[in-house]
Amino acid sequence: MTEVVYRLYETVDELTTVIENARSLPMSSSCMVPRDHLLDLLDDLREFLPEEVQQAGAIVEQRTEILQQAQAEAERLTGRTRSESESVIGTARRQRDELMGTARRHRDELLTAAQAEADDLLTRAEAAAERLVTEGRRRRDQLIADGEAQHDELVAAGQEEHDRLVTETEVYRGAVDRADELGAQTAAEVARMRAEVDEYVDTRLADFGNTLSHMMRSVDAARGTLRQP
Repeated sequence: MTEVVYRLYETVDELTTVIENARSLPMSSSCMVPRDHLLDLLDDLREFLPEEVQQAGAIVEQRTEILQQAQAEAERLTGRTRSESESVIGTARRQRDELMGTARRHRDELLTAAQAEADDLLTRAEAAAERLVTEGRRRRDQLIADGEAQHDELVAAGQEEHDRLVTETEVYRGAVDRADELGAQTAAEVARMRAEVDEYVDTRLADFGNTLSHMMRSVDAARGTLRQP
């Protein structure tokens, strides 16, 4: 492959050299080249072209046929795809309709079951509520009865306590009055006894004073007698 590439470059260089060294025509940009030599170089160049390039050239020459075949195959595949798509869409629609029907039936069954369960729950709730109301009324009546009984007991106990307190108050008042009376009597007796004691003490002191005066006179008389010669 490397030798082929080298020969290609060598042939191209030789073509370039021939064209550059060609004799120019007067009053023109054209030149005179050796035809046979150039044709030989072109044949060599064509001969040394890689097989892939030759195949590419053949493919380019056959591109119209290939494009037509590809177009026909594309149309065939498009028609087949369209047919398969329509078949798939039809199948999907049938499956969708079947699923929708099944879903609707399942929904209706669920709604029926839910409605029945709701009715049952409502019935049980109403029965439970009725039982609670009845029990509440019974407990209310019992509490009212107990409250009234306790109220009557408290009123009776209060009345009894009131009567007892009234009785005790009357006794207390009688005791206070009696105590006041006894206190007054005691104070009078104490005053009387104090007066008697004072009178007794005063009498005894008077008697003692008289006796003491008599004794003093006796002493004075005795002293006078003793002082006489």
